[in-house]
Amino acid sequence: MTRKARGDVALIALALLTAAIVVLPVASIVGLALQPVPELWPELVNYVLPRTLRDTALLLAGVGAVTLTLGTATAWLIATHDFPGRALLAWLLPLPLAIPTYIAAYVYVDLFEPLGLVHQALTGLLPSSEAAALLPALRSLPGAVAVMGLVLYPYVYLSARTMFQMQGAEVAEAARTLGASRWVTFWRVSLPMARPALAVGLALALLETLNDIGASEYLGVNTFTASIFAIWLNHGSLPGAAQMACLALAVVAALVALEHYGSRGRAFSLSAENPQLAPRTRLAGAKGLAAAATCGLPVLFGFVLPLGFLAYQSLRRGLHTQVAGLAGSLTHTLIYAAIATSAALVLGLAVLTAQRWRPGTLTRAAAAVSFIGYALPGLVLALGLLAPLVAFDNAIGRLARGLGLSSPGLLLIGSGAAVTIAYVIRFLAVASGFFRAAYARIPLDYDDGARVTGAGQFTTMRRVHLPLLRPALWSAAIIVFVDCLKELPATLLLRPLNVETLATSIYQYASRGSFEDGALAALLIVAASMAPVIFLTRLADAPLKADSTEPAPQSAALPQALVSATR
Repeated sequence: MTRKARGDVALIALALLTAAIVVLPVASIVGLALQPVPELWPELVNYVLPRTLRDTALLLAGVGAVTLTLGTATAWLIATHDFPGRALLAWLLPLPLAIPTYIAAYVYVDLFEPLGLVHQALTGLLPSSEAAALLPALRSLPGAVAVMGLVLYPYVYLSARTMFQMQGAEVAEAARTLGASRWVTFWRVSLPMARPALAVGLALALLETLNDIGASEYLGVNTFTASIFAIWLNHGSLPGAAQMACLALAVVAALVALEHYGSRGRAFSLSAENPQLAPRTRLAGAKGLAAAATCGLPVLFGFVLPLGFLAYQSLRRGLHTQVAGLAGSLTHTLIYAAIATSAALVLGLAVLTAQRWRPGTLTRAAAAVSFIGYALPGLVLALGLLAPLVAFDNAIGRLARGLGLSSPGLLLIGSGAAVTIAYVIRFLAVASGFFRAAYARIPLDYDDGARVTGAGQFTTMRRVHLPLLRPALWSAAIIVFVDCLKELPATLLLRPLNVETLATSIYQYASRGSFEDGALAALLIVAASMAPVIFLTRLADAPLKADSTEPAPQSAALPQALVSATR
């Protein structure tokens, strides 16, 4: 076998191994779910499952309605109108994505619960009992819908804004020619054309809602994720938790199907003869102020207020004291995130490179499988990894004893390797998404030209591809790294005993009713998360220059892997 053939075989083998690792937790979940647990299901059917189904359905419906309304309204105003503060608000509107749902829940409960800052402010004007009666009941299903909707609406906003702006001037002119008003044009033309973008953004927001555990558990909503966690901890039944996880996967499949249904048959592009974007309508006076308020309030409650609260509590409790307490959590977080990011980049690059070098059924399947990890809720992913990782640790122990050596203990579960494996599987889609988009911009003629000069594939990779892939490499590294910093459900289940990350330390503080003590950890996560959100805002703006003569892509929605990477 030639050196080139051996290199191809090794790369394809790595791509297939990567796909197998991604599929492993799903296969494990299904295998565990086939184990009977007859003693558990009567209780689940009578007491757990009805509330879980109801709360999950209502939460998804509520968050979907809030994100769709806020995201669509703000995207349409920003894309098609000029009003006071528009330029600033266009940059601020995506920033609630930097606030993880669990941090938003902790912040708002601390703000609005009795004896919280809002209650203290109201007691200066009203008796304590009357002030308490005015506070919203955030520990409820409506409270969870409001809090999560305020930080998840940018998924819809980012996708819909791009689509609204890329609806060319000829569309508006045709509507005006037929006598349609601005509102009629929006409802009858702009909104139907934006359906693919709305479907993508809505599906991503709902997947994040389903993945959440910190906010839903803290606010008293019994979602699938919270139920899986409770079954595992309270009943100690891994098969029972796996069976509940299979129901959660069915909901995930329904959400993915919803996205495909909403996107089908709705491709479009701007006219080659009239590629200009539609001019924005100027809103002045009361209309301009109303538009500014409509776009400003989601930013205020979704980003400014939580960020201000975290900064206030961090300064109030003393930065030096909190930094000393966070040293261990910060170290673990950085180590896990750095290792997982490096592995995700290497594996994502290997999968997409194998597909480019040797296009075929196997490599295409491996590339497709590399994208499914993000659709798995973090807790379901962790649950699926438990049995295989424990089996691997036990096999190593038996091998060591068979060789007369002392058992090394739990190599993967006990060392934190399990956490990094979960991060890699979950966020591999982000790296693969960047590499797929970057490779699409590198013509195959470059490979042919390098081959004519006698360069092998690895030489071509080193001297041609990698320099061109460098922007995608750095972008993917930043977003994957920050995603790992924020991941809570998988970390809660897989971290070694007595080991905390920033996310789990925040969860522990909130569980003890002292979230303020973890304000600095939350502030660090939010600050780190702002960079990817700003990057995605620039990405959304890139194709929207008014002087562009390039036709719009068939779908103006941002790629799923790029948008989802901000949570």
